[in-house]
Amino acid sequence: MQDLARHSQNIRRKIIETAGTRFSAHFGGSLSSVDVLSALFGKIMNISAEKATDPNRDRFILSKGHCALGLYAALNEFGFISDEDLSTFDKDAGSFPTHCVQSCEKGIEISSGSLGLGLSMAVGIALALKAKKSSAKVYVLCGNGEANEGIFWEAVMFAGVSELNNLILILDNNKMQNDGFSKEVMDIKNWDERLKAFGWNICNVDGHNLEALINQLKTPSAKEPLAIIASTVKGKGVTFMENNPEWHHNKLSPEQYEKALSEVSKTGE
Repeated sequence: MQDLARHSQNIRRKIIETAGTRFSAHFGGSLSSVDVLSALFGKIMNISAEKATDPNRDRFILSKGHCALGLYAALNEFGFISDEDLSTFDKDAGSFPTHCVQSCEKGIEISSGSLGLGLSMAVGIALALKAKKSSAKVYVLCGNGEANEGIFWEAVMFAGVSELNNLILILDNNKMQNDGFSKEVMDIKNWDERLKAFGWNICNVDGHNLEALINQLKTPSAKEPLAIIASTVKGKGVTFMENNPEWHHNKLSPEQYEKALSEVSKTGE
């Protein structure tokens, strides 16, 4: 797990360095999802930069599309995009804006916009792959806040009825969203019961425990789609961002940048 931990550390550092003090960015949700991204790209998914468009590749869908910076940093860490690509984040006429623009060659499977859409897209892709008798799997990362959307639950219902056992949902449950703490916006406590009622297989995991994440992501395919409810910390790795609603989307001052970079660059943690 040391290699994966090193990947996670590098991804967090790249998130901070890429935004720097120039851009406002969705730091909180990007940082909470880092270990999931590291586990998927570093250990679990059958995909690489060399076969980014292989029809038999596994697919990764970022449904929480406002956290594209986290995905870009991970794609850079695992060789899909160059340092030059990453340096164009959020620049005018660039290919790497705040929300993803589809580029399968660079590991970006869908364009993202309104939240809640990614799971529906993942369901469609999984359905098509199953019809083709492909062994490829579809992994979709959703935020707990976007699960307030009706389209999310329509996709959950359809996937369960369709027995899409090639579909894996990872719910980044950092317990916060754009408007603040989720318990004060839309308090959902029983994710297990709700998803299970719609025909899903359910796992719960510490979303920052790489070994536990790997074990859960390797859960053998049953008839049902798999939902992994990952308990995470918004802003993970930067003390002044952790569990702080102000860092859903914000801009770093020079002093904050230096402190954040120092913290995510520490080793042995």
